[in-house]
Amino acid sequence: MALSPPRERKHSKLIPLLSIFFSLWIILLLFSFPSPSSPPPPPTSQCPQDMPKFYIYNLPSNFNHHLLHHCKSLNIYTNMCPYVSNEGLGRQLSGKSSSWFVTHQFLAEMVFHARALRHPCRTLDPTSANLFHVPFYAGLYASSHFRTANLTLRDELAVTFSDYLTRQPHWHRHHGRDHFIVVGRTAWDFMRNDDSTADFGANRLLLLPEIKNMTVLTVERQPWAGRNQYGIPYPSYFHPRNRSELTSWQELVRKSTRTHLFSFVGGSRPAANQMAAVRGEILKQCNASAQCLQVECEAGTSRCYEPDRVLNLMMRAEFCLQPPGDSFTRRSVFDSILAGCVPVFFSEHTAYTQYKWYMPNRTQDWSVFLGSDQWIRIEEELGKIQKIQIQQMRIQIIDLIPSMTYAHPDVVHGDEIGFRDAVDVALVELNRLVWSGRKPV
Repeated sequence: MALSPPRERKHSKLIPLLSIFFSLWIILLLFSFPSPSSPPPPPTSQCPQDMPKFYIYNLPSNFNHHLLHHCKSLNIYTNMCPYVSNEGLGRQLSGKSSSWFVTHQFLAEMVFHARALRHPCRTLDPTSANLFHVPFYAGLYASSHFRTANLTLRDELAVTFSDYLTRQPHWHRHHGRDHFIVVGRTAWDFMRNDDSTADFGANRLLLLPEIKNMTVLTVERQPWAGRNQYGIPYPSYFHPRNRSELTSWQELVRKSTRTHLFSFVGGSRPAANQMAAVRGEILKQCNASAQCLQVECEAGTSRCYEPDRVLNLMMRAEFCLQPPGDSFTRRSVFDSILAGCVPVFFSEHTAYTQYKWYMPNRTQDWSVFLGSDQWIRIEEELGKIQKIQIQQMRIQIIDLIPSMTYAHPDVVHGDEIGFRDAVDVALVELNRLVWSGRKPV
C-alpha cells in the first residue's frame, strides 16, 4: 500500500501562507517611510501676511522617498537608517524631552521638507504660490555615490531631475526663478567642474543650466561661484515644539556655569593646507592648557556625535573654537550657538560669508575672529577679552537660537508657537530675494 508523505503535504500547504506573509512584510516595509503620494495637508492656521505662500512639488519617489529604502547604503561611512527615521530628525534622545533627537548634520533637506509639508503657508494650489519648493534629496543621492567611478551614473539622477523640471508647466512661468531646492551637503559636492574623478564623489547638479535659474539653499555655499546659493543652518539636536520649550532651554543656557575659557570638539586633519594645519595647532595648545576643554574626534569613535557629551562640554566654556575641516563650515558652529558658547572663527568662510540671512552683520557682537598671526597664542588672545564683552556676546548668541533651530515638523506656524525658526527665516528671505527684482548674488 502506498503511503502519502505527510511532511511534504504539510509543506505544500505552508508555501502559499509563507508567500502571503512575505508579501505583507514587503508592503509594510515599503510603507515604513512617508509616502510622497499622500503628503499631509497644510495646517488650518492662517499664513501670516508677511510670509509667502509656497507650493511643494510632489516629485516621483525616486528623487526622495525611494532613496530611503536603501538607507544602509546612503553614506559610504555610516548606516543612515537610524538617522532618516522620524522624517530626518533621527532617533529621539533618551533622558530629555520629546524635542531632542540624534540628528545627522547632513539631513537639512529632509528636515526642511518635513517642516514645510505642515507649514500653514504651504498651498495646494500652484497658481496662488509665490515660491515653489522642489524636494529632491540630492545630498543623500550624492553621498551614496561617493565611490562611483562611472561619472555618468554619478550624475544620472541629477540630470534626470533637471529634465523633469523643464517639463513642468509652473517652471516656465518664470523659468525657475521662483523655484528653490534644499541640499543637505556642501555645495562643493554638486559642482564637479570637469569629467575627472579627482573631485571625490562630486556630481554636476549645481552646474546644470536649469538649476542655476533656481535658488539653492545649502549648509555651505561656494563663496566665489555660488551666486544662486544661500547658506542655511546645519541641523542640530534640538527641535522644539513650542515657545515654552525654547525659552526653558535658553534660560538653562543663560544660567550655565562657564568653568573654562575655551573648548574644541574635533579631530586633526592632514596639514595639506594652512587652514587644515590650524587644527593641529589647536589640539596642541588645548592639550597644554588648563583653560581648555576638548573632545578629540578619532576615526572609528562616536564621541563627537553624542549630543549630551558635546553640548555639556560647550556649556562649560566661554568660547568654542571653530576651525575649518574637510570644508569651510561646521555643524559645530550651530551646536555652540545652541549651547550659548561664543564661536571663534579662523576663516571668514566658516560663517561670515555663509549665513547672512541668519547672523548679525556686526560679527564682533557675537563672535571672535583670529587671524593667522594670532593662531599661535589662542589662550592669550581670548584672555584679553573682558568679561562684560563676553556676557554681551552671549546675550546675542542666545537670542540667535530660535532662528538657527529647526522646529519639530509637527508644530504649527512660528507666530502661533511663539518664535520663527530656520525654515520661517528662509521663506521670508527667499520671497524678498525672488520678488525684489534682484538676482541672487
